[in-house]
Amino acid sequence: MRSPASRDSSDMGEGGRPCDQVRVRVPATSANLGPGFDAFGLALSLYDELVVTPGGSGVTVHVTGEGADDVPRDESHLVVRSIRAGLDALGVQVPGFTLRCENRIPHGRGLGSSSAAIVGGLAAAYGLAGEPVDRERLLRLANEIEGHPDNVAAAVYGGFTVAWLDGTVSDQAGGRAVRLDPSDGLGAVAYVPANRVLTKEARGLLPSAVPHGDAAANAGKAALLVVALTQRPDLLLTATEDRLHQEFREPAMPESLALVHKLRGSGLAAIISGAGPTVLVVGGPERTCPVPPDGWERHDLRVDPVGVQVWSMEAG
Repeated sequence: MRSPASRDSSDMGEGGRPCDQVRVRVPATSANLGPGFDAFGLALSLYDELVVTPGGSGVTVHVTGEGADDVPRDESHLVVRSIRAGLDALGVQVPGFTLRCENRIPHGRGLGSSSAAIVGGLAAAYGLAGEPVDRERLLRLANEIEGHPDNVAAAVYGGFTVAWLDGTVSDQAGGRAVRLDPSDGLGAVAYVPANRVLTKEARGLLPSAVPHGDAAANAGKAALLVVALTQRPDLLLTATEDRLHQEFREPAMPESLALVHKLRGSGLAAIISGAGPTVLVVGGPERTCPVPPDGWERHDLRVDPVGVQVWSMEAG
């Protein structure tokens, strides 16, 4: 994507100039990773790409790839709304622009398509403003739009992230995250079914309370998963055990849970990706994953190390 006439906005100094065109690449993400409910995220090497060209008034939206037949083409488009929110936060006026989206992240499958749209749009706003991307502020803005920081954190920072909310509701709690380097060679295989599951629907199946023993077990496995992902991939199978959310969501995705059980029974660290219904197998290069079930797609992925990237063509 980079050309000799472009530069990454993270290299720009203060007082950058507006640009003729902004290009953004943002990764897919998997949240929860088993026991890390609403906290853990992993950036994956499946990307949406955006091109934003300022000019005129209003917006023109072109979409190819995933969701091309479903998403709006006006100001209600999630990327457009995120660009507008980012420009407002930066105090910059861009009356009109053309947005081109090349979508590769499946929609409604638990791979962070909405987070990619939000993070990509906010990052594009930095490029349009000619400002370096402030990733900490970008995460806080993204959390305000998304409502929870797990997926957006991984899309912002890349790698493996642990996210949390800093403050209280009355304090306008902000999303925060730390990024950790995954173990060398860590990758993932995503099994993506044809059907979608809405995050709201999946969350609606969760109980309002869980037994203390289950909560304690999950806390221990989440701590172990940090070690497994960063140092000891041989521990991934046991470290990805969950008691808080996956089994409760079975009514919305019975085939996905059946596949998780089958893969785990063969020794693979399989989990529901985010709110599902995608099944993700996390592991090193030695893992051997079976072919996908009929009607499912398989993606062999690496961990994306850098998160969202922005390239800006300078004006003038």
